[in-house]
Amino acid sequence: MTAYVLSEVEILDRDSVAAYKQEAPLSIAKYGGTYLARDAVPGAFEGGFNPEERIVLIAFPDEAAARAWYNSPEYQAAITTANGGLRRRLFSFAGLPEAPKQ
Repeated sequence: MTAYVLSEVEILDRDSVAAYKQEAPLSIAKYGGTYLARDAVPGAFEGGFNPEERIVLIAFPDEAAARAWYNSPEYQAAITTANGGLRRRLFSFAGLPEAPKQ
């Protein structure tokens, strides 16, 4: 079942995050992830959203792949490269099972 990783990101230091933005996609691809949205500025139907924040949404083949990516040496190195230049909330969740084919 597809697993999704959703991140609400506030960039605190663009220079620190520049290298992260080069490394993170390589680690995501290595673990079967695909960006569905990156650096997206959301429109809020309800509630509010800080206009300085961005949304990132990634699909992985399953929860095991998402966890393997997050805990991987490649991704942990990317986070270290960001050097505190971002603040975020990061979530993972399972998608719905696929509908049976008719």
